[in-house]
Amino acid sequence: DIHGNADALDAVLEAASAEPFDEVLLLGDLVGYGAGPNEVIRTVNEFEKPIHFIRGNHDKVVAKVEDGSGFNRVALAAAEWTAEVLTPEHMDFIRELPTGPLEVAPGLSICHGSPVDEDEYLLSTDQAQRAFEAHPVPVTFFGHTHIPTLFSTRGGSADLKILEDDGESLELTAERRYLINPGSVGQPRDRDPRAAFMVYDADTSRVRLHRIDYPLADAQQRILDAGLPPVLAQRLAVGI
Repeated sequence: DIHGNADALDAVLEAASAEPFDEVLLLGDLVGYGAGPNEVIRTVNEFEKPIHFIRGNHDKVVAKVEDGSGFNRVALAAAEWTAEVLTPEHMDFIRELPTGPLEVAPGLSICHGSPVDEDEYLLSTDQAQRAFEAHPVPVTFFGHTHIPTLFSTRGGSADLKILEDDGESLELTAERRYLINPGSVGQPRDRDPRAAFMVYDADTSRVRLHRIDYPLADAQQRILDAGLPPVLAQRLAVGI
């Protein structure tokens, strides 16, 4: 969930590059809300590491795959602005993003909302349990809610853990299956304005949450300069 926030994306990539990694998983909504959609798409397309992409709901509306009738006024205004400023090449890229869930490695998949509905806000253990039952993959990363979250199950009811601490590390055991949300790069909504990303080490079966500061004032000024609704700039400062 980069959401057109080029300043946050650059900061996350710089921070992530402090340690070696092999590939990148993007969980949808590259665009929408933020004022740097062309910069975001250019950055991910020129990145030197392999990237696995799926589409998000904002990507669909910007690309006219859906009409945005379910969006609020501010989200729709941002989507319409984004559609106007994207280059034709970048619009084609957004339009062709694949639908999740997408298996990116044996036992590892990615989706936007949930494995059963790419537009579902996966927030409750009941929802997670239905997803586990329908999607028997050991580890799935999802986005959409912008809240760092870990659901797990051993076949019974699902458990929920909200991830709050920078550097928080968790071991994933073979006895459980997992649905994991790393939070949002460009639009955090857990009342922490810092950009969020996660590192998954498949060799040690651990995930680590990272929260980093980025040039938030620059991202806000971009939004205001673009003539987008000011609330989009204001909410970045409070993480809602």
